[in-house]
Amino acid sequence: MKTKLLPRLMIAASMVIFGTIAIFVRNIPISSAQLSLCRAAVASALIGLFLILSKQKISLKSLGRDLWLLLISGAAMGINWILLFEAYRFTTVSVATLSYYFAPVIIILACPILFREKLGVRQWICFVMSTLGIVLITGIGDLSSGSSHIKGIAFGLAAACFYAFVVLTNKFIKGVAGIQRTFLQFVAAAVVLLPYVLIKEGLSFAAMDGKGWLLLGVVCLVHTGVCYCLYFSALKDVPGQEAAILSYCDPLVAVLCSIFVLGEAVSAPQIIGGVLILGFTLWNELGGTISREANIES
Repeated sequence: MKTKLLPRLMIAASMVIFGTIAIFVRNIPISSAQLSLCRAAVASALIGLFLILSKQKISLKSLGRDLWLLLISGAAMGINWILLFEAYRFTTVSVATLSYYFAPVIIILACPILFREKLGVRQWICFVMSTLGIVLITGIGDLSSGSSHIKGIAFGLAAACFYAFVVLTNKFIKGVAGIQRTFLQFVAAAVVLLPYVLIKEGLSFAAMDGKGWLLLGVVCLVHTGVCYCLYFSALKDVPGQEAAILSYCDPLVAVLCSIFVLGEAVSAPQIIGGVLILGFTLWNELGGTISREANIES
């Protein structure tokens, strides 16, 4: 029993740390695209070093068609980060995070099309109640929060779509798993994001000060490199369903940070909407229907 405790604590700790990322992102004075590029590049180097030190080898020759899937999913991961970071800039962290956690519902709807899985009563209830949750968070019929709020939700939902795409794509990848897969996806994300950033805006760190560099280092090294290493090192020793349940530490911590650290207001309908989304997707997880064998979300 004791040997099982440490891996669970490692996964829970990585999720708690992930939940604080918005606090750092909000105070880094560079664009979401540049931030995502830095995150992918630094994390690739750190995880690559971890693989070397732990003597875990990746045979590119054995990947076959998986290499293309890794490149595509890695590119989607980079876009997913950009959209999520943009969501943080336009609305509250709690609303952006809860919108992002609509991803499992998107996966539920996509699985019957891609894998011929049948939707049961549990999945339909999860879809309907989570959609109601999004309606409550959005505040349809009440535009007093302004277009910025709606734009932030749109970015959050778009990020959820790209995350769902990453998860579903990973279901087709058979030749590589775990942290090796994530390393290759990070490299792919960096390769795709570099020309995008150079063409669209260029690399500029003129606005960065000592605080900005420190926070950027934490996001790249701790929130990405260290946390991914912790997560995948422990994942093999924890049942998939338990790991999925522990992943809900991420949105809960994010919402708490939004309210108590950033001092952002959250309305009663938004709280109810968040409970509906997280509650019913967790309920569906307990039914064992959503596989989280792909990447972690942040």
